[in-house]
Amino acid sequence: MNLFEGWARIGRRAPAPAQPSPAGPPGPSAWTRRVALEVVKFAAVGGSGVAVNFLVFNLLLHGLKWAPMAATVVASCVAMGTNYLGFRFFAYRDRASRTRRQIFLFFVFSGIGVVMESALFYVAYHGLGMSGPLGSNLAKALSIVLASAFRFLVYRTWVFERTKRDHQELVQDPQLPG
Repeated sequence: MNLFEGWARIGRRAPAPAQPSPAGPPGPSAWTRRVALEVVKFAAVGGSGVAVNFLVFNLLLHGLKWAPMAATVVASCVAMGTNYLGFRFFAYRDRASRTRRQIFLFFVFSGIGVVMESALFYVAYHGLGMSGPLGSNLAKALSIVLASAFRFLVYRTWVFERTKRDHQELVQDPQLPG
């Protein structure tokens, strides 16, 4: 800007600041951030469920000398109950409200997850000989990890699904989580 341009601007109103453009649909990076946050929340709740699962499993199998399959099934069921509370009130609290359908689907899919986890545990414990304190816990860990991938997909897709209103709010504000 030269000296004359500066003098010519004196007494004029400053131009209005540029207005941000209205938010369009979230781009891939916003979607990636939302899914990453969802995975972190799922892992936090799932991690506490895994702790409950291992605690109950080891108490039953090694402390009370229960049969391995009974110990893994009961431990998984106890963890399923605690996980429902964590998912409903923490990880997916921004999703559709609690309904009979949601509770039913959660326990049906969790039951399928328990069957998957138990079958995987059975193969590792009896088929691969992963018995004893270290082997049984490793078998339990592997079965939990594999069944958790299934659970993540079905919980986010069908159990704690978004309502049309949730989806509209998400499109309007891409900063919303999940």
